[in-house]
Amino acid sequence: MRGGARGHGARLAALALLGAGLLLCAPAAAQDLLAGVIPGAKTDLTVKSQVLVLMTLLGLLPIMVMMMTCFTRFVIVLSLLRQALGLQQGLPNRIITGVALILTLLVMRPIGDQIWRDAFVPYDQDKIGMQDALKVAEVPLSRFMLAQTSKAALAQVAHLAGEPAALEPHKRAFTVKLAAFVLSELKTAFQIGAMLFIPFLIIDLVVSSVLMAMGMMMLSPLVISLPFKLLLFVLVDGWTLTVNTLVGSIRPF
Repeated sequence: MRGGARGHGARLAALALLGAGLLLCAPAAAQDLLAGVIPGAKTDLTVKSQVLVLMTLLGLLPIMVMMMTCFTRFVIVLSLLRQALGLQQGLPNRIITGVALILTLLVMRPIGDQIWRDAFVPYDQDKIGMQDALKVAEVPLSRFMLAQTSKAALAQVAHLAGEPAALEPHKRAFTVKLAAFVLSELKTAFQIGAMLFIPFLIIDLVVSSVLMAMGMMMLSPLVISLPFKLLLFVLVDGWTLTVNTLVGSIRPF
C-alpha cells in the first residue's frame, strides 16, 4: 500500500512540475506555449492570453476526464438506484460520487498505466515531444471509447460533424468519438437503471394496491414500501449485484 501511494504521489508531483515548467518557461519559448500544448493552435496570442487559455483548459480537465471514462455510466446508475430505493436523504451525493469514482479508477487502471508508461514517461524523459505523447495517449483511450460506443451513435455524430460515412471508426476525429461515447454511455446507463427499477416498482405497486384495498389512502405508500425494498435489496446482496453489473457492462477493449 505504501509503495502504491508513493507511486501515485510521484506521478502527481511529476504532473505538477510539468505544469509549473510550462507556465514558468522563458519568454522566448512562451510565445509558442499554446502551440506546444495544443497541436495546430495559433500562436498569434500574447503570453498572458495563452496562459489564460491554458488555465481554462486545466479547469475543464476534470470534466473532460469524467466524460472520457465510464464515470458517467456509474454515477447515473447509482443515482437511479437511490431513486428506486427511495433513499434521497439516506444516500448522500458524495457517497454515490465516491463509489462511482472508485469503480472508475478500478476499470480505467489498465488504460491509465498504459498512457503513463507509453506516453508520459517518454515525454518526461525528453524522448518524444508533446504532440507525439498526445498521439500515443489517444490510442488506448480511443480504443476504450470505441468499444463502448454504439455504431448508431457514432454514425449520427459523424453525420452531424460532416464526416464521411465510410470512414473507419478509429480514423474519425477525437471529438466525434468522444461525443458518440457520451451518448452511448447515457443510453447504457438508463438501460441498466430501468432494469434496476422494475423489482422496486413492483413492490410500490403491491403496497399501494394493498393500502387502497384497506381504505388507508391517507397513508403514504413510500413509508410502507421502503422497509420492504431495503429488505429485498439486502437479501439479494444488492450492492454486490449492482457493482458486478456495472463493471461487467464494460466491454473488452
